[in-house]
Amino acid sequence: MEVFKKYILLALAILLFACNHSVNDSKDNWITLFNGEDLNDWIVKVHHHDPGVNFGNTFRVEDGLIKIRYDQYSDFNDQFSHLYFKEPFSHFHLKFEYRFTGELQQGAPDYTLLNSGVMFHSQDPYSILKEQNWPISVEMQLLAGLGDGNPRPTGNMCSPGTEIVFQGKPYDSHCLNSSSKTFDRNEWVRGELIVLGDSLITHIINGDTVLQYSKPTMGGGVVQGYDSAIWQPGKALTSGFIALQSEGQPIEFRNILLLNLENKR
Repeated sequence: MEVFKKYILLALAILLFACNHSVNDSKDNWITLFNGEDLNDWIVKVHHHDPGVNFGNTFRVEDGLIKIRYDQYSDFNDQFSHLYFKEPFSHFHLKFEYRFTGELQQGAPDYTLLNSGVMFHSQDPYSILKEQNWPISVEMQLLAGLGDGNPRPTGNMCSPGTEIVFQGKPYDSHCLNSSSKTFDRNEWVRGELIVLGDSLITHIINGDTVLQYSKPTMGGGVVQGYDSAIWQPGKALTSGFIALQSEGQPIEFRNILLLNLENKR
């Protein structure tokens, strides 16, 4: 009888563990932000154009990829643009893959060569004025090597219209390099962002943590042409929109997934 009771207790313990494990797994529901077929869940904003106007078919879906292209442009004309997912997030884990392709578009600034990014905690795309050059946001900057043998890390931080705290102190420059390796043109790279509101932010490249910082706030420079009614220097950025960046360099994205951590706090 004692042996039988032990078996019953062991079976119950295993069943309880399995149930708990299943419940925990069910909470890890990754959202597919890009369905591989269309951009129906996304909003385009191109400098010099109203929100929703996909000038030059800059953002397109081909072969199951989001492709950023400029074959319908003439001169680039500072038409920096961003592709926003339709809803904002606060606490989340974002995963994506990207690769740079092709050549820099005629007229694009030299610094945009093999340069793009993923914006987060961004203002609503419909609040961006027609002649506003950049969204007020934080950027996970993506770069590729220039083929000159010099290191060029990716997964950096840039801060259009924002400021951050790094290693316990306000960071006073626009961009902050990560510790990542250099990756070349045409090479698929896995990026991840773990964002905990206005607390800790972590950049991950190919599984390696390459940068951490905290306390993003509205402030600083770079952004021009914004609506003064939304400008609140020092305001903590606890949530916002996620966007893929276009700066004149062809780039492709795939496997864009998000785990909402809001209910795990």
